[in-house]
Amino acid sequence: MTTGEPEPQERRFDHREIEPAWQAAWDDADVFRIEDDETDPEYVLAMFPYTSGNLHMGHVRNYTITDAYARFERMRGESVLHPMGWDSFGLPAENAAEERDTNPRDWTLSCIDSMKEQLNRMGFGYDWEREVTTCDPDYYRWNQWFFQRFREEGLVDRRAEEINWCPSCETVLADEQVETPDGDAGSGEGGVTGEGICWRCDSVVETRELDQWVFTITDYADELLEALDDLDGWPNNVREMQRNWIGRQEGDSVEFELTTGDSVEIFTTRLDTIHGATFFAMSPGHEVAQRMAENPEEYPEVAEYVERAEALGDDEELPETSGAFTGEFATNPATGEEIPVYVADYVLEDVGTGALYAVPAHDDRDHAFAEEHEIPIQQVVEPAADADADPESIDVQEAAYTPDGILINSGEYDGLESAAAREEFVDVFDGEHRVEFRLRDWLISRQRYWGTPIPMIDCEDCGYVPVPEDDLPVELPEFVHTTGNPLDAAEDWKHVDCPECGGDAVRETDTMDTFVDSSWYFLRYCSPDLDDAPFDHDRASDWMPVDQYVGGIEHAVMHLLYARFFTKMLDDMDLLSGTREPFTNLTNQGMVLGEDGNKMSKSRGNGVSPQRMIDEYGADTARLFTMEAAQPQKEFAWSPEGVESAHQYLQGVYDLATRVEEGAFEDSADGDGEGVAAYVERETDATVATATEEYEAFRFNHALQSTRELVSLLRRYADRDDATQEPIERGIDTVARILGPVAPHVTEEIWSLLDRDGLLAEASWPDAEPPADYEIEARLVENTREDVRDIVDVADIEDPQRIEVAVAPQWKHDAIEIATNADGDVVGAVMSDEDLQRHGNEAADFAKDLAGNAEAIDEQLSPEGELAALERAAWLLRDEFGADVEILSAADADDDLASKAEPGRPAIHIEE
Repeated sequence: MTTGEPEPQERRFDHREIEPAWQAAWDDADVFRIEDDETDPEYVLAMFPYTSGNLHMGHVRNYTITDAYARFERMRGESVLHPMGWDSFGLPAENAAEERDTNPRDWTLSCIDSMKEQLNRMGFGYDWEREVTTCDPDYYRWNQWFFQRFREEGLVDRRAEEINWCPSCETVLADEQVETPDGDAGSGEGGVTGEGICWRCDSVVETRELDQWVFTITDYADELLEALDDLDGWPNNVREMQRNWIGRQEGDSVEFELTTGDSVEIFTTRLDTIHGATFFAMSPGHEVAQRMAENPEEYPEVAEYVERAEALGDDEELPETSGAFTGEFATNPATGEEIPVYVADYVLEDVGTGALYAVPAHDDRDHAFAEEHEIPIQQVVEPAADADADPESIDVQEAAYTPDGILINSGEYDGLESAAAREEFVDVFDGEHRVEFRLRDWLISRQRYWGTPIPMIDCEDCGYVPVPEDDLPVELPEFVHTTGNPLDAAEDWKHVDCPECGGDAVRETDTMDTFVDSSWYFLRYCSPDLDDAPFDHDRASDWMPVDQYVGGIEHAVMHLLYARFFTKMLDDMDLLSGTREPFTNLTNQGMVLGEDGNKMSKSRGNGVSPQRMIDEYGADTARLFTMEAAQPQKEFAWSPEGVESAHQYLQGVYDLATRVEEGAFEDSADGDGEGVAAYVERETDATVATATEEYEAFRFNHALQSTRELVSLLRRYADRDDATQEPIERGIDTVARILGPVAPHVTEEIWSLLDRDGLLAEASWPDAEPPADYEIEARLVENTREDVRDIVDVADIEDPQRIEVAVAPQWKHDAIEIATNADGDVVGAVMSDEDLQRHGNEAADFAKDLAGNAEAIDEQLSPEGELAALERAAWLLRDEFGADVEILSAADADDDLASKAEPGRPAIHIEE
């Protein structure tokens, strides 16, 4: 400090005053608005929220991530598109309206008002002029327009399908909306009764047959699968989830004749093993099994087993080897033998045909079932001559042999390779080679009110005809409180004239799956007010794809798959040009857990209200805590201590800025202060380089940690008598700019205190080259400080008076270089050097140490570099221990001390 006066009390900011003020300043300056004529802006987007009315901490984290990145890119000179909108259709709003005796529109709009206010209080920088709301007729009109265009292209169908039905929601669910009992969305068994639950209400899903509208997403199955390989910016687990959901299998179908008189088709990828089939199995949901179950007098065991399978609870499952013998047999077309037919739960209804021939010798699950039911096991494939396994070592009675190989016990086909056998057997057994997918067409029909009306009219004479384009949008009628689908009760709305013949007709009363809304909303942001098209072709083609997309892993199969499908369709229809994938980079943010380590939820009572936190600590504290706690992809537990730490940290940064603003430090350095100031300047440069790299890599927590370390250093330096204004002011300027994207309000206040021009939100990102050899130097300094602490602690030195630090001599550095390049014999290589030989036993002992640790040798500075680095950092030791500190070269140190020094590990002597 420049005076001997007592240090004033820490200056503190009041978030209740500064946050609204800076939000207003950003609005006045149109900081976040992007002009329509921008060329290829950085498109940063978070998945838009469902309009529940309240933000939760997951929202805060998700939207802070994109806001921080958008602000970072804007400071780097990029034009940035960072919009927000509302996923506002859906059954929850309809249910909420029923509970509150209101209508879904009023409820939804009130929720939007509330959530928009909360988002603004968080200081998120959105271009609100691009706001979209999916329940607005100006938006869902284009859902209907897409439906008509897709239908013209042959991508829409209406057909009777066995569908997933939620009895509680009273609506159809797509396969992707059926969860497994553990809650994994998009990974359920697609309507296998008793094995899936509704993603909305957790009710057990039933199967029914209804006439439904579908988008034929299966037309794009191959491309959806193959294009995943090019999505390098996506998490591998998301790509794998989509691969598994699409479920491509290349194989062969063959008919088996049953003694019931049925001809049952199977699909297999291992037709080469057909001679080894020793039983036949069907899923409980297979039509033949269902027919048997309906005849309990003839098939009592099947009826009982199917009933058990259908009655399973959410957390129940049948044993994998469970099954029921039907008393019927199937003829193996390869051998002519009759093999027993079972109903078995391990056979999945929606995989293949729901039936299979079982070869226990060459399939693990078939083997386990055969052992349980004492069914013969017949080997028909053995290892090829060049395989790792020895044919003599294979015992299929003990375990299945599953690789391809050479056929045995297959009659005239013995000796044929598996691949060749599969190709030949397709013709031999009148089969068909084909590719199958687990993916089914996208059922978009929903028997609910609050969604986009499907723009079709049912005429007794003309059948289904489209609503004329000039009559779009088909708007929703007034909401009617009723059971079932309220649109069925809207008589005046429902009954219309046929557009083709003029006769009596009825509107389609199904509405679209709300995932239709979110499959293209990111395109509407490009031109939200366009009246004659869903989006501007040229602008969308230029601005797309989204550069950085952030949202929850729960949408890995549903939303992300559908958005990819939509984008490909639109490109094929020339509505887009050159964009076949919507999102270049994808980040799935981890969950915010409660203090108990469990997912935050109302039922557990472990949630934290963002509103309450903003009121108490401010938006910046909430934002900083969520970003410091972990990398965006990682989950973390809520911590009151962490929140308090973030708040106090921001107050400390502000306090230091006020001291700079008050001119509390000298204008220039003198004496030892020059060396200390140089160290601070060097650390500031290093922090800029580190933070820039970490922001670019989406490792915000690492960037923020480096900033905390710089602030700690600045505060320590500021407390010195020789502290000077310039390095502290530059350091705080740097901290403000690096912290700005995460804690924008207080840093704007600091920017103003520093009397900088304009708004920090429009300022440039700090620019600095990383100091040469900084990481090596930082490691050297930190290791040396830690070694001094250890010596003081172990030797129980209460009041160190003098600390000597000696760097290693040149010859030890030479020895390390030789050891690093040695080819095995480190000692021999080191001792073959004539200069090193002069150091005799000392060099030999050092070489032996290097040989035992050769792989762990780090890159080191030169002796001169170590000396300079330690001299710059010596003030840290002086301040910490209150001792005189001397940094010595090996030549200036006494022989005993110098002999103990090694490259990267100076020798240390401490006097009391």
